[in-house]
Amino acid sequence: MPESRLRVIVRKFLEDLSTDVVEERVVNYIIRELHLGRSLSTILKDPYVRNRIDEERLGHILGNSEIIGAVEEELKEAFATLDFRFKE
Repeated sequence: MPESRLRVIVRKFLEDLSTDVVEERVVNYIIRELHLGRSLSTILKDPYVRNRIDEERLGHILGNSEIIGAVEEELKEAFATLDFRFKE
C-alpha cells in the first residue's frame, strides 16, 4: 500500500531534523578540536567526521560561520605567537 502524503512529509521532516542534529554535533567536534590546536585537514580525516557525514554535507558544514570563526581565531593566535605548528 502506498504511503500517504502526510506520512511522506512527516518522514522527510524527521529525517531533516536528525540530519541537523548530526551536522551540529560534527560542527561542535570540529570547533573543539581546532581549539585544542589540531589542524583542520587532520580533523576532517577523523573517523568521527567521516562516519557521520558525506562530502556534500561536509562542504555545507565548512561554510558554517562558527567553524570559520574558529579557524580565524587559530590563525590569529598562530600569527600572534609566530607558532605555526599544529598538534596532530
